[in-house]
Order: sequence, then structure tokens, then C-alpha cells
Amino acid sequence: MIFPVLLCGGSGTRLWPLSRKSYPKQFTDVVGDESLFQASARRFTGPDFAAPLVVTGDPFRFIVTEQLEEIGMTPSVILIEPEGRNTAPAAAAAALFALSQNPEAVILLVPSDHAVSQPDQFRDAVRTGAEAARTGQIVTFGIAPTRAETGYGWLETGAEQTPGVMTLKRFVEKPDAATAQTLFADKSYLWNAGVFLARADVLIQAFRDHAPGILDGVSAAMAAAQGDLGFTRIDPALWAGVEDQSIDYAVMEKAGNLSAVRFDGHWTDLGGWESVWLESERDEQGNAVSDHAVALDCEDTLLRAESPDQELVGIGLKNVVAVAMRDAVMVADLSDAQNVKKAVTVLKERGAKQATAFPVDHRPWGWFETLVLGTRFQVKRIHVHPGAALSLQSHHHRSEHWIVVQGTAKVTVDDEVKLVTENQSVYIPLGAVHRMENPGKVPMVLIEVQTGSYLGEDDIIRYEDIYART
Repeated sequence: MIFPVLLCGGSGTRLWPLSRKSYPKQFTDVVGDESLFQASARRFTGPDFAAPLVVTGDPFRFIVTEQLEEIGMTPSVILIEPEGRNTAPAAAAAALFALSQNPEAVILLVPSDHAVSQPDQFRDAVRTGAEAARTGQIVTFGIAPTRAETGYGWLETGAEQTPGVMTLKRFVEKPDAATAQTLFADKSYLWNAGVFLARADVLIQAFRDHAPGILDGVSAAMAAAQGDLGFTRIDPALWAGVEDQSIDYAVMEKAGNLSAVRFDGHWTDLGGWESVWLESERDEQGNAVSDHAVALDCEDTLLRAESPDQELVGIGLKNVVAVAMRDAVMVADLSDAQNVKKAVTVLKERGAKQATAFPVDHRPWGWFETLVLGTRFQVKRIHVHPGAALSLQSHHHRSEHWIVVQGTAKVTVDDEVKLVTENQSVYIPLGAVHRMENPGKVPMVLIEVQTGSYLGEDDIIRYEDIYART
């Protein structure tokens, strides 16, 4: 069995404002009707594959669980990184865990933010490399290039070892334009997909040979890991001492037992808005236009409106990307869209919350969004999943009014517990110990009106919480 390892801890700033630190691109519907993470999980299913092993950060643990449940999948484990340390420590942790479960485990390290339009063909490529991996090779996957791309790393391949499996000569860093043209003209060069297939013990030995410090630190942190609500939390103190490095730099560029498999299907890492434009359905003028957007006399333009409450209109635009969200708008030349991350840096320096915070705040019980924020009041829409419950809590500085607009809420206010149905409301006095739950089988939605001298999310005293946040 091949254990897919889904790496999903990145921030995806080049797709701002759709992708932000609090809700990065792998969890959004960038292209298609499901998230990139869900598509990645689906891609590696079937008789050859075990349940996925997920490596993610603490803020995303319930998003991972929820999105896997939506597509009917149960992970073998969700490893929680206390902080992002790049791909090398994450890969080492996954290999150590897989080896503890099966001494012959073969793991497939996969970023969870790639788009592949022919998943069957990609699975076939993995199967092609599986035998080489079982014999001790570390197999990487090269994409047949379609252009002289400067935004990807490249692979130089050599002679064929077995049918479909070639020697990997070297990794090539992201080239300049002239070098990219040279590489594109040479059929021995492929794009580096950043996907690796190897026996867990072989990968661990590669760390032992080329990055022993990382392996020792990760081993100690994994040995001290703790279970928490079905998650496995890597020890934070020991993890903090692990070096921050990519697996390419730490291990792969130094290993000698490397092979490559060529993939001729369509692949992209969606590393910027130009990639999204290329992946999107376009009209005869080359425009990719979402719902609630209109292109008039435009050419080769991407117009994307993310809120049904707004209309985005482009007039006379050429080679432009415009993305409109309720709290932020980004407009750029498509050819310069790789520099969107610079805008995020500027916004951070200005203290703008839009730099990192998504307008919808996802929580383990559901999500909420702020509709109106004033000097001493705030209005929120709160969505609670069936069977979910917020913590038993109180506030020092605010009182709250709850109006149920969909479903039924089970509400606790001090010693009183009651059901509140649609069009009914309840008042939560300042300092009252309270909780809301959704006892039903459909989502519960309410409007919350907060009033008080301080309305920050840190004004919460938790007494009980089914998600272990007390």
C-alpha cells in the first residue's frame, strides 16, 4: 500500500486576497467545485492507496477534518505541526509515523495545492514509480513542460532504468527567461512537481545521511507527541529547535538513489493568478469571468467576484486580473501577478487585517463573519454545524442578542437551558455564563448583535469546550 502524505501548511500569499494566512488556497475552491485539498485527497484513492496521512498546522486541523468528511474520507492520521518548518521536517515526521505503522510502508509526499486535470493518469505515473520505490529508489515526478516557465524548478533526467522510470541527474533552480528557453528546448528537462515516492525507511536513511540534525530533532518531537481529539500533536518545544528547510535542499539534491517518472498530463501548482487564468474557462477574447462579473471590450483578463452581494465590471481591460472580495480588492497586470505577495507585505506593515485574516472566520463548530462593526456594537452572522456546540463561556465587556434565522439553537444562559427556534431571540447579559448548540440535523444560523466597551475575540473566558480549547 502507498500512504499518500498530504502537506497542507502553506499560506499561498500569491493568490491574495482569495488565499490568506488564516484560510490559505489549498482549502478554497480556486478552480472547480471543491477545494484543492479535497481534490488532492481524491486523487490518491483506490486499491493501491491507504487512507491519507495529513500534515497541517493547528489553525487548520478542523478544516482538514471537515473537508475530508465532505468527500467521505477518513485520514489515517492528522499530524499537527506546532509551527511551519518547511517541507523537510514535515516529510521526516510523516515517514517516521508511517514506519511505526508498517515497516514496509511506501509514502507519497504530495503538496495539497496542485491541480491535475487527469488524476487517473497521475495515479498511473505513481504506479509506474512504485516498483522502483520498493527497491530502494526515491522517485520524483517531472511534468512535461508546455512553456519556458521561470516560476518552477526543473529536473534534468537521464537514461531510462526500467520502463517509464529514468535516472534523475540533478535539480535545477527556477531559471531566468533565457535559461528557461534552453531547458524547454531540451526534452531531457521536466518541471519539478515537488512530489516524492519512497519507502519510509529509505527516506529516513536519506535524512540520516544528509540531514541528521533535522532527523534527530523530528524524531525527538515525534516521540513526545500527544494525542488530542483524534489528532497527533507534535511536541512544540522540541519541534521549535528543528531547522527550517525544504526537502529538496536538505535531502533530495544530495541523495544518489534518485529516479524520475515523466507525467505528460496537465498539471499546475496554481502559484499565481496567471496560473488560475490559464486553468479557467475563457471566452473567445480570452476572458475568464466568474458569476457576478462582466467583461466589456476586454481581452485576456480574469475577473473574479467572490461575493454574491457585489458586481464586478471590467471595461476595456487587457491582460488584467481583478479579484473582488467583500473586504479587499486586488487589480494587477496578469504578467506581474507573481508580485501579489509584495502587496501582502505592504498591508502587514500597515497593520491591515486583510493581509492575513479571511472575512469568514472558520472554527471547529462552523464559521462566523462580521456584517457591521461600529464603535460600541458589532453584528455577526454565525453558522453552526449539525451536532456542534460553542464553548461554555462568558465575557467581561459585552452583552449579546441572538436571533435564530435558520434551524434551532439549544441555548444555555447561567442555569437556564432552552430551545430557540427560527424568528425567536434570546438576550445574553454581560458576565452571564452561556453556550449555544445545534441539536438538529441541519445547519443552524443566527444573527448576533454585540454591544459593549470591547468587542475583541479575546474577551472570552472558556469553562467547558468539546474541542479542548479551555
